[in-house]
Amino acid sequence: MRSIPKALVLLAAAPLVLLAGCSASGSDDSSADGKVTLSISTFSEWGYDDLIEEYQELNPDITIEQNKFATSDEAKEKFQTSLGAGSGLSDIVGVDNSWLPQVLENPDNFVDLSSPDVEGRWNQWNVDLATSADGKLLGYATDIGPSSITYRADLFEAAGLPSDRESVAELFGGDDATWDDFFAVGEKFKAANTGVPFYDASASVATSWGDQYEVLWEDPENGDIIAGTNPELKKIYDTTMKHDDLSAHLARWTEDWNSSFQNDGFAVMLSPSWMLGVIEGNAAGVTGWDVADVFPGGGGNSGGSYLTVPTQSEHPEEAQALAEWLTAPEQQLKAFESTGNFPSQVEAQNSEELQQVTNEFFNNAPVGQILTDRSAAVKEIPYKGDNYFAITDAFNKAINRVSVDKTQNAQESWDMFLDELGNLE
Repeated sequence: MRSIPKALVLLAAAPLVLLAGCSASGSDDSSADGKVTLSISTFSEWGYDDLIEEYQELNPDITIEQNKFATSDEAKEKFQTSLGAGSGLSDIVGVDNSWLPQVLENPDNFVDLSSPDVEGRWNQWNVDLATSADGKLLGYATDIGPSSITYRADLFEAAGLPSDRESVAELFGGDDATWDDFFAVGEKFKAANTGVPFYDASASVATSWGDQYEVLWEDPENGDIIAGTNPELKKIYDTTMKHDDLSAHLARWTEDWNSSFQNDGFAVMLSPSWMLGVIEGNAAGVTGWDVADVFPGGGGNSGGSYLTVPTQSEHPEEAQALAEWLTAPEQQLKAFESTGNFPSQVEAQNSEELQQVTNEFFNNAPVGQILTDRSAAVKEIPYKGDNYFAITDAFNKAINRVSVDKTQNAQESWDMFLDELGNLE
């Protein structure tokens, strides 16, 4: 079976500029001899470094400059500023699906990427998420985030729990796994008194749960914010707060969270496919990590991104050609082997090559097969309206005020969340 090489450590500073002479805006560098310089902006780790070199070798008249932001939030801030200013966007902009609605709100500012060459390339739901109201395809899907349970087998063993991935999957309930099962295993782990928290972050547990609902935050019929009155969201919040003693009281993407991987900070993470590379980077040198083919509630998809081409670009045709190449099955498979970003491309998902991929860091787990199974288990894709990013950000902060900052109790923080929702309306 093929093995994923060691992934790069999550970037700590943003933006990093790869290749000399890179600018933060769409490149207008071209010359009479037909040479073109393209810029592309991404965030975290998309596995594009080697692919960019390969594309330049295949197309010697093209030079590509990559702007890497450390996080989606930082990339989003730059995106919003440059979009509003009418300049400053790269020729290709990588967009997280949580703020993709901002692209759809501004269809005239992005190139219609519809092409017979990409018809049938993605699952229809992936295409629909990037299609504007007037039928323009404004983004090419790069990856999706089928989620599994990643865990420290050595810490499970120390707690007297099953530790091999097949037994762990059954421990959590197998194909019938529920959120009650998840918290029940957490209580068993806690009762062993190992001194290690069960999972890393309560906010991540709650949002992973919320990702299993088609309608949770906004009404797709009229765009109204329904999060504050939705009993399902209140159930998620209350249940997560009830079990907050199982968490390490961390917020993901913070320095404390990053460093916790090196000191037995927790035993379990609910992990989208792209998180595998992050874990490997943060937990470098730590043994015991594994992946179980199971997820509470059956299946969940968290994250996923798109490549867009702003109309600001001086070279939209060349930019679209590069975006099309980067999202072809061959390239998506290479990115998966590099970073764990699970292909959104149907042909890549069904390939024998993907099924044979293992990951040495995760005890040689057959991650290709596991993530394919997890992808098949996804039943609902949440509706993401204009305010999705702002609502979920406020929800995460509400949980973190209780779990991480400890500045409010659960009721106080929920009330503050409701006030913040009112400000969005």
